[in-house]
Amino acid sequence: MKNTLLCILTLSLLIGCNERSENPKEQTPPVLAPFDDVDTLAINDWWNRADNPIINLKVDRDSVVAFGIYTVSNQTLKLSAQLYPLYPDESREVRLEIKKDGEWEEIQKQQINDIGWSALFRIENWDDTRDTKYRLRHGENAYFDGTIRKDPKTKNEISLAALSCNSNQDRGMRENYVRNINHQNPDLMFFAGDQSYDHTEHTAAWLKFGLQFRETFRHRPAITIPDDHDIGQGNLWGENGKLSVTKGSPDGGYRYHTEYVKMVERCQTAHLPDPYDPTPIERGISVYYTNLLLGGIDFAILEDRKFKSGPEGKIPQQGPRPDHIRNPEYDPASIDLPGLTLLGDRQLQFLEHWGDTNKENIKVVLSQTGFCGGAHIHGSLDNRLHADLDSNGWPQTGRKKALKLIQKAGAVHIAGDQHLATVIKQGINVFGDGPWAFVVPAIVNDYYSRWWWPEDEKAGANPNKNTFLPWTGDYLDGFNNKISVMTYVNPESPSKGSGYGLIRFNKTTKETTFECWPRYVDVTKEGAKQFDGWPITVQME
Repeated sequence: MKNTLLCILTLSLLIGCNERSENPKEQTPPVLAPFDDVDTLAINDWWNRADNPIINLKVDRDSVVAFGIYTVSNQTLKLSAQLYPLYPDESREVRLEIKKDGEWEEIQKQQINDIGWSALFRIENWDDTRDTKYRLRHGENAYFDGTIRKDPKTKNEISLAALSCNSNQDRGMRENYVRNINHQNPDLMFFAGDQSYDHTEHTAAWLKFGLQFRETFRHRPAITIPDDHDIGQGNLWGENGKLSVTKGSPDGGYRYHTEYVKMVERCQTAHLPDPYDPTPIERGISVYYTNLLLGGIDFAILEDRKFKSGPEGKIPQQGPRPDHIRNPEYDPASIDLPGLTLLGDRQLQFLEHWGDTNKENIKVVLSQTGFCGGAHIHGSLDNRLHADLDSNGWPQTGRKKALKLIQKAGAVHIAGDQHLATVIKQGINVFGDGPWAFVVPAIVNDYYSRWWWPEDEKAGANPNKNTFLPWTGDYLDGFNNKISVMTYVNPESPSKGSGYGLIRFNKTTKETTFECWPRYVDVTKEGAKQFDGWPITVQME
C-alpha cells in the first residue's frame, strides 16, 4: 500500500489566481498538493477531468448551490451549505437569507472551504416557534431554498425516518424514497452512514447523495453521520485516530490522510449540534458526538466507530481474516480482553450525563451500527460467519457498558450499516434486560446482502407469536451475547430487503412503533404494505 502521508493530501492551500479572464477555466487554480488519489474529481483544475460516473460537476453557474442541511436544538440553528466546485475567479462567499414580512433579509455570510466546498452557518437565539423560509445564495443567481421548521413540541407523536447504505451499485435517483418520505412527513431525517460508497471521491459522491435526497431534507431537519465507506474504508475501527497501515484496516485507525477524514466529517456533521466535548482525538481528527432536542425527544448521536479497537494483533486470530470468525467452537471469552474499547471512556461519560439530564424527554440513541451480531450470512449464501468483529457485538465488555447506559436512560436504539433490518431486544446479563434496537435496511441492497438464518433453522425460546417469520426468539450471537429477535427482513423479500425505517414516538403512551417500508412500495396508494413482520410496537422502559 502506498504511504498515504506522501501520496495524498497536504492541504496547504496555495492560491495564486491570475487577472480575471473571460473564461474562468483559464485561471490558475488553487493547488492542493500532493492530492493525487483522493477527491481528485473536485480539486485543482477539476473542470479538466473527464466526465465521471458519479455526478456531473460542471453544472450551470446558476446551480452551484447544491443543497442545505440543518438542525435546530436548544434554539441554535446550524446549517451547512453544500456547493459544487467553483472556478478560481468565483466568489468563495455564500449568503444566508430568511423571509421576514414577505421580504428576503440577509442574516449571515460565510466563506466556502475549497476542501469539500461547504460552509457552515451558526445562529443562536433562533426562533423555533414558527416555520421560517430560508435560502442560500451564491453570486447573483445561484440559490437553494427551503424551510426551517418550528419545533414540533406540541405534537403528541414525533416521527423519524431512518436510512443507511446508499450503495453506488445503483446510481439512479431515489424517487420512491423521496415520494414516500415526504408523504409520511416525518419530523426528522436520520442517515446512519455510508451515504457515499465511492471511497476516495467523497465530494462528488456527497453531492450525488444530496441530489438524490435533498427533497427529503429541504423542508425538515436532518442528522447525517459518516460510516466506514464515507471515509474511504470497507471497515473502520477508528482506535482514537491512529494511522492504519494494514490492508482492510483491521489494525485499527484511519487509512487516508487526516485532512480527508476531517473534510468528510465537516461536510456531513458540521450542521449537528455542538459536540459534547470537542477535544480532537489523535492527529487532530475532530469529534461530533452530541445530542439533539426536538419535539420533546432527546436524541443522542454516537460515533461508535471512532474509538473502537481494531482486532488485528490484539486478540487470537480465528481464521484467514482478523475480523471474521468461522469456527463455532471457539471460546468467545478469548477475544473479550482487557484494554479493548467500543465507545471509549469519553462517549460513555457522555451517555451517562445524557441519561441523567432532560429526564422528562423520551430518549433515543442514534449510531452507525447495531450492538450485537445480528446476521449469520454475509454477502452470499455460501459465506456463513459465526461472528463478525465489524459489528458492535464485540468487544463484549464494551457492548455491555454501552447497553447498560442506554437501558438506564430508558432509550431505544436506532442504527444502520448491516444491510439487514432487525428489531432486537438486547440482553445484558439475561435475555431481555437491555434496550430495544432497530437496525434499518439498506437504501440499496444489491451490493452486500446479509441474512438472519440460524444454522439449525429453529426458532429460539420465547418466539414472537405475532409473526409468521420462522426464526424469532432468544438466541446467542457469535460472541455469546444474549439477543431476542422479534423480526427481520432477509433479502429474498421484496426489494431485496432494501428500504427504510420510520419510527413513531408516542409521548403520551411512551410507546415506540418501528415501521419498515420496502423500497418499491408506494405509500401514497391504498393498501401499501410494510415488510412481513412489521410494524412492531414496544413500550419504552
